[in-house]
This record gives sequence, C-alpha cells and structure tokens, in this order.
Amino acid sequence: MDLLSERINSLPVSATLAMAAKARELKNQGIDIIGLSLGEPDFNTPEFIKEAAVQAVNDDWNSYSPVDGYADLKEAICEKFKRDNKLFYKPSQIVVSTGAKQSIANVCMVLLDPEDEVLLPAPYWVSYSAIATLAEAKSIIIPSTIETDFKISPDQLEQVITPKTKLIMFNSPNNPSGTIYSEEEYRALGKVLEKYPDIFILSDEIYEHINYGTPHFSFASIKTLYDRTITVNGVAKAFAMTGWRIGYIGAPEWVAKACNKIQGQITSGANCIAQRATIAAVSAPISSIKYMIDEFATRRKIMINLLSGIPGFKLNQPQGAFYVFPDISYYFGREIGGNKIENASDFALFLLEEAHVATVTGEAFGNDNCIRISYAASEQNIRIAVSRIEKALK
Repeated sequence: MDLLSERINSLPVSATLAMAAKARELKNQGIDIIGLSLGEPDFNTPEFIKEAAVQAVNDDWNSYSPVDGYADLKEAICEKFKRDNKLFYKPSQIVVSTGAKQSIANVCMVLLDPEDEVLLPAPYWVSYSAIATLAEAKSIIIPSTIETDFKISPDQLEQVITPKTKLIMFNSPNNPSGTIYSEEEYRALGKVLEKYPDIFILSDEIYEHINYGTPHFSFASIKTLYDRTITVNGVAKAFAMTGWRIGYIGAPEWVAKACNKIQGQITSGANCIAQRATIAAVSAPISSIKYMIDEFATRRKIMINLLSGIPGFKLNQPQGAFYVFPDISYYFGREIGGNKIENASDFALFLLEEAHVATVTGEAFGNDNCIRISYAASEQNIRIAVSRIEKALK
C-alpha cells in the first residue's frame, strides 16, 4: 500500500541533482569523476559580498526577517531593475525568497489552478515542469532544435495557445542551451501574447549578466505586457552565491502580495545574513563581476573548440549562461564498447560510467536529442573531461 500522496508520487526527481548524487556516489568509491552536471560557478563569492555578510553578523542581524524581504534590500533591488533592465518597480512589487526556485514556485502556486496549461518553450529548466505539476497544472511543451538555435517562433506559440493557457515561462539566457532571445525576437512573441489578456509571463533572468555580446532584454520592458509579466532573478549565478539561497521577483503588486502570503505559510523570510550580503551584490556595478564573465567566455571557447573535434557532436554557439547543449542523436541505436545507446539518458550514463564525466540528459530539459554540459569548471578539468569523452567514444 502506497501511503505517499499523489502529489509527491507524480513529482519527478531533479535530473541535475540526481546526476550530481550519482557522481558523488562514484567519487565515494574512489573513482575520479569530473562533474560538469551542476550549474554552479566554481568561483568564490566576491570579497566585498563576504565582507557585507561578516558585517551583518557583527551587527547582530539575527532575528526573523520580513516575509517579503528587508525594506532596504527591496529598495536596492528596485534600483538594480531600474539600472540594469530599465524596469520600474516599487518595493511593494518585490518579494525576496529562498532562491529563485522558490520565487518560481510561489508564482505558480498563486496563479495556477488544476488543469490550467503552462507553456514551456523547450529546452526549459528542469524544475519548471515539476513545479507546474506540483501546482496541478499541465505542461505544454513547445519544441525547438539546434537548427533554430533552440528558439521558438511566434507561429509555434500561437498554435499551442488554448482557452486553458494561463502562464508561459521564458528563460533567457537559457538553461540548458545558453541561447539568448534578442529584443526583436521577444517583441515578436509579445505581439502574439498581447492578443490573449488572460495569459501571464514568467521571465526567468537569473543568467542575465552572463552573456557574451548579445544585449540582455527583459520581457517586462514590453510596455503592453508589463502588468502581466513576473520577472524572476537572483544572485546565485552571476555573483557565485549559489549556496546563499536568495532569489526575488518584480511583479504586479497583487501577484507580489499573493506570493508574500503563500511564502508566509511555508518558509517566511529568507536568511537574514544572506539578505544583507545581497544588498552589496545587487548594488555593485556589473564591472565588479566582469572577471568571472570573461573567464566563462574563455572556457566557452575552449569547450566548443574541443567538442567540435568529436564526431557526432552537433553544436550551436551559445550566447549566454555557462552551458553547451550538443545534439548527440548521431549515437542513438549504436553500441559503444558493449553499451547500447538508445537515447540521451543512455548517453549521459555512458559518459559517467565509462568516461567518468558527469553531464545531464537533455530529456530532463524537454529535448531528447541533447545533453547539457556545464563549463563552470576549471580549464584543466574541461580539457581532461573532453579528452576522456573522446577516448570513451573511440
């Protein structure tokens, strides 16, 4: 007899975390695993942010924080939105949460009802569909391929909209593909959405600063859709603060108020010290983290050059984030060293067990032909990892 709820039984395990756990298991057995599965910068948090955290400890910031975040942090986030994104939010439109994942979950929980449809341009971040499932909504996948640079078209979007469509989740720069939608492309998609006033837009912009020349454009900049767009961001990726767990939204005030209400019953306010450190992070000029972005650009070039030399790896040129998302369908139906490769999951498992390199299957991101490889790792590890992959495939 299964005593667990249907809610938890219907929820998939995070593929990225599952692969990281399997890699750790092999490491514990003494196997030298190179982890290229997690989206985690390998830099330390910048000193000026750590100093702000130490100051907060010394100043005795140790009480419960307001559910939606400290007032001065929300003011700093409003200034950040104004400076970086030309978006004008009031503090009452900001909610600070325990990571951008909670921000997304809050939005889904307050907007979605059972049987509502959520549009997910694929590839999408693994947790989007799982969170929609938790909210008892139905995920509708809009496919793309490496030939379209992993972007969907306005026609594709129009074709999948139904009276049940309630939310679409955009993610640019994209995890897992590194694709960036240009302003022109977002405005073209926005023209379609303008015709459907009951559809809301969640724009996940966590990777906005990690881009390599394509200007970042915030979806809420489209004035006709500002009142229907929830902008999600956080400090994990650009500031190497993954473990600090701070995300935030800028949203219509009524949505922010609802997110504040649900968060108040689940976690309450985010960590007090991390919030004080985040004030320093979001207030700093982008130049303060440029050294990390420059290093990611160097690693991207190395990763693409090395992978391009492996037969069967079809690559595009990612414009942001720190992932490549090669199409490896060339290997499907083949046998390599006694291992039958039928799909991307088989391929990722093969690389882990035979090459001792951890990646993530594209199936988790809504694309069955690809795998995600992170280059948020040292240049040495990238070179060794690709060399191992090439050797295993030979």
